[in-house]
Amino acid sequence: MPELPEVETWRRLAEREAVGHTIVDVTVADDKKVFDKNAPQTLRHKLKGRTITGTDRRGKHLWLTFDAPGELYLHFGMTGSLHVFPEGDEDPPSHLKLQLHLDDDRVLGYRCVRRIGKVRWLKEVAAMPPVSNLGPDPLRDDLSAEWVLDQLRAKKGTIKSALLNQKLFAGVGNWIADEVLYQARLDPRRRCGDLSEKEIRSLRTQLLRVLKKAVEAGADADTFPRTWLFHVRWSRKNTHTARGEALRFDTVGGRTTAWAPERQG
Repeated sequence: MPELPEVETWRRLAEREAVGHTIVDVTVADDKKVFDKNAPQTLRHKLKGRTITGTDRRGKHLWLTFDAPGELYLHFGMTGSLHVFPEGDEDPPSHLKLQLHLDDDRVLGYRCVRRIGKVRWLKEVAAMPPVSNLGPDPLRDDLSAEWVLDQLRAKKGTIKSALLNQKLFAGVGNWIADEVLYQARLDPRRRCGDLSEKEIRSLRTQLLRVLKKAVEAGADADTFPRTWLFHVRWSRKNTHTARGEALRFDTVGGRTTAWAPERQG
């Protein structure tokens, strides 16, 4: 599932390539699962002729703003993505659900293979669920060390579960949580209340470091540091990390968790 780095990368793409451009036409797929709140003709009416004035994001949720009231909410589900390509491209991305045809003969396209994502026209995205129910975004909000200390000390569950709590860390998903714990040398099964102040501060530092590095890489996994757990965590056939540590897979907080006891014990 796309997590914060991927969605921030797509936000930056839209910011760089689409902001300031007017939508001259709109192509909407007939898909009631993706467009669960608006009929295709409604979206066409709302979007055609509007100028994109900005982008915003919280966690895994992205939206576009315009030169008139109303915002376009995009959630990517398991297999969604955002693309910019020339009008009339002979080989456009497959499974396009929404195409915003811009005034410079390019298209901003929303792709969703498994139809789990959502596209909605909303009055104010940040004021409505699910976005309004989210906690701070680690990259867009001031995630101070003191705030993290206070929040984690109040939790009784595991540190892995806390990292995945979207009311604490919006946008952090399973692979990010595993990577942060690996880099911070913390056992994912540890209880939040048992962590020292030093350990919590290290956790915050590594959370910001991992997220920033992933975003700087444009969420291109091939360019992530080779010592990251990321490269070996996806298959139980992998037995060791790049550093040679034995790899273990457990279920923690209801999620498959990859970790290296030698480093994180």
